[in-house]
Amino acid sequence: MYRAVTRKIEVTVTPRFVSERSSPGNGYFFWAYTISITNLGAETVQLKTRHWRITDALGRLQEVKGPGVVGEEPTLKPTESFEYTSGVPLPTPSGFMVGSYGMVTETGEHFDIEIPAFSLDSSYAERTIN
Repeated sequence: MYRAVTRKIEVTVTPRFVSERSSPGNGYFFWAYTISITNLGAETVQLKTRHWRITDALGRLQEVKGPGVVGEEPTLKPTESFEYTSGVPLPTPSGFMVGSYGMVTETGEHFDIEIPAFSLDSSYAERTIN
C-alpha cells in the first residue's frame, strides 16, 4: 500500500496486476488500483478534479485530467472516507502512476492533495525489459 497525507486528507493506493484482463503477447498489461481518501481534518471537503501522470517502462508519459473520480465528486465530512477502484492499461509490463486531486472546502477554497506515486509491476517485467 502507498500513502500520502496533504492538509489532513489521507490518500492510500493498493495496485494489483490483473492477468485475466492482460494480453502480454499483444503488449497489453492491465492493473486495477483501489484508492481510499479519508478526511482526517476538521473541515468538510469535496473532490472536484483528478490529474494523473502515468509512465510506462520505456518512460513514455500519459496525462489524464478530468472532473471527479469514477463519475463522482464525493464530499467528505470530518472522519469520512471514500473508496473506489479503477484500472489502467500499459503497453509495457511495468510502470508507475502519480497524481493529485483538486479539492474545495465549504468556504470555496481550492487546493490540491497528493496521490502518492505507486508502481505497476507484473511478473512479466523481469523477463521482457532489459
